[in-house]
Amino acid sequence: MKTMGCYDLRIVGEKGSYDEERVRIMSVHAFDIWREARFFPPTVDGLTSAMADCAVSAGTTRRMGQKRKSWGMTPDQFANLARETGSNGTIGLVFGNERTGLTDEELARCALAVNIPSNPDFPSLNLSHAVQIMTYTLFRAFDERKRGYDPVSLERLAGGIRSITDNIDRMGLYRKPGLEGNARFLQGILERAQVSEGELTRLEKLFQRMAWIKSESARDK
Repeated sequence: MKTMGCYDLRIVGEKGSYDEERVRIMSVHAFDIWREARFFPPTVDGLTSAMADCAVSAGTTRRMGQKRKSWGMTPDQFANLARETGSNGTIGLVFGNERTGLTDEELARCALAVNIPSNPDFPSLNLSHAVQIMTYTLFRAFDERKRGYDPVSLERLAGGIRSITDNIDRMGLYRKPGLEGNARFLQGILERAQVSEGELTRLEKLFQRMAWIKSESARDK
């Protein structure tokens, strides 16, 4: 939870039924999550109380049926829904215990169901894995930090190629016909590569530097 920016742990169960020293050892630097956790009576009504302030909530399950939800969202679908409808409120994810998961009645108290896609021949996930997948998916949906890069526009790419080919021409490579063909060759490579502004600028400077060295070398002679 803490790795994915989730700090509000709510447990439907008695705190005294857990070995707190073992929790402290296993949680390493995330013991504060346990220390600040809120506990609710180990009943279905306790679960309802735990979710009372949630703007949107979902129970995680791999089982659908007549007495359960008729359909389930994927983690990505739920994360997108949570971002659209619950960004100003608490988002609740409900997990059953390791052995039996959520009961029919517990799942019925949840507004939605989420199914994590898995191999139908062996669909069961450990609780810790399910929590990690779901919290990671939510983290990605709400993380607004810019990642990766934006490829340059075709117009900017054309300008970069002109700069590169002009400098290649200054080095004397185009004493014979070939400039136009090589420009198309570079266009194809760099367009497929989806180069960033920083990469294209570096290429421009590299060829500019090579042309300068070539001209300086010729002048010395």
